[in-house]
Amino acid sequence: MLSAGRFLKAPENFLNQAEIKTVFAEAKNGRRDFIRLAFAAAAASAAIPAAMAQGKLAASEDGDLNILNLPEHSKGLGQGVSAAGSYGAPSQYESNVLRRQSPGLTQTTQSSVSFAPLQSLFGIITPSGLHFERHHQGWWDIDPSKHRLMVNGLVKAAKVFTLDEIMRLPAVSRFHFIECGANTAVDWGNVAVPTVQYTHGMISCSEFTGVPLITLLEMAGADLKAGKFVLAEGAEGSSMTRTIPMELVKSGEVFVAYGQNGEMLRPEQGYPLRLVVPGVQGVSWVKYLRRLEVGDMPFATKDEAIHYMDLQPDGLHRQYTSIQECKSVVTTPSGGQVLLDKGFYSITGLAWSGRGKVKRVDVSVDGGRNWQTARLESPVLAKALTRFSLDWNWDGKPAIIQSRAMDETGFVQPTYKQLRAVRGTRSIYHNNAIQSWLVQESGEVKNVQVS
Repeated sequence: MLSAGRFLKAPENFLNQAEIKTVFAEAKNGRRDFIRLAFAAAAASAAIPAAMAQGKLAASEDGDLNILNLPEHSKGLGQGVSAAGSYGAPSQYESNVLRRQSPGLTQTTQSSVSFAPLQSLFGIITPSGLHFERHHQGWWDIDPSKHRLMVNGLVKAAKVFTLDEIMRLPAVSRFHFIECGANTAVDWGNVAVPTVQYTHGMISCSEFTGVPLITLLEMAGADLKAGKFVLAEGAEGSSMTRTIPMELVKSGEVFVAYGQNGEMLRPEQGYPLRLVVPGVQGVSWVKYLRRLEVGDMPFATKDEAIHYMDLQPDGLHRQYTSIQECKSVVTTPSGGQVLLDKGFYSITGLAWSGRGKVKRVDVSVDGGRNWQTARLESPVLAKALTRFSLDWNWDGKPAIIQSRAMDETGFVQPTYKQLRAVRGTRSIYHNNAIQSWLVQESGEVKNVQVS
């Protein structure tokens, strides 16, 4: 029987406020490499001391003192039922599991990103309080009684809905991932950040509840033959607007959501209404949704004509590349964690595809030379995160851990070499290359890239 290995969780925060200010200043001057160097230095200084502290066991010659000595919680009354009106909170021992910003990405917090702590999550659902955020002009807590949604354009008569009217319509609830098109962007050219929270944390998966968009369009008498596209517009100051192809709308997949994970949307997630466009990059999931316009051609809005495009090696750009292609990442072991013992570990991670279900995930512990098929844990849903796992006996030698996903269309997640052969190294969006984690002899896990 294999002995079970222990590991140290990844540090939740690498930089203090003074270091963050320095990173911002250096990034403003164009020194983007400074971000990578600052993270690397902070990670190196934090990992080993913390590992040694966590690795100590309370033991005596007779056994584990945590078993031999009866703890206080086994000898007295616990706390009472939470007071009326309180909102549940995690344990104090999990207080470091938070969304975190990556310094240097943006100059203002209102247009920044907070990353979901993938290394600390289980299953496929992201708790609402840990769901990643991306804003273009900050978030608002909008009075739902005053919020309105207009449908206009190629319709028989423009129609305005209140939230109450929408919530009275027949609803659907579905599980879907939402991923920012710039997820993993910092690693396009080289390794830049240390942990999976910062490499892949611009993704989350929730149960969303709402009304199919096609229902609202039909109620307004939309011309579904001449109308080839729908423009979705948000109510925040940036007036985020995105073009949605009508074929997606007709499929019934796209819906206007007011619920997330069994409760109303949270303000930072678009309360009281947002668009859900399964499989499509997160910028199209317009928050604070206030208007839907039916048109006969793409609207070429600001964030479609100059942003969210893919720069090619020949200098041309790919436009309207919205589908999030098949991708996966190992979350344990992953960067910043430390393996404290030789022995058995469960390699686990997440896989997803914007084109449907994940069909298979392979895992390698030798940098892609050999692959083993991982277990797909249920449920396996279309355009949702899928959890995978593989048993592994670490012998204490260096290992490079990777995962490679395949979806039901037959698309196989590419290596960095394959992706860069087509896309070059100067792109920003839609990086779905295979992620590599180096397990060193010391047990420390680092972000690396295999050519």
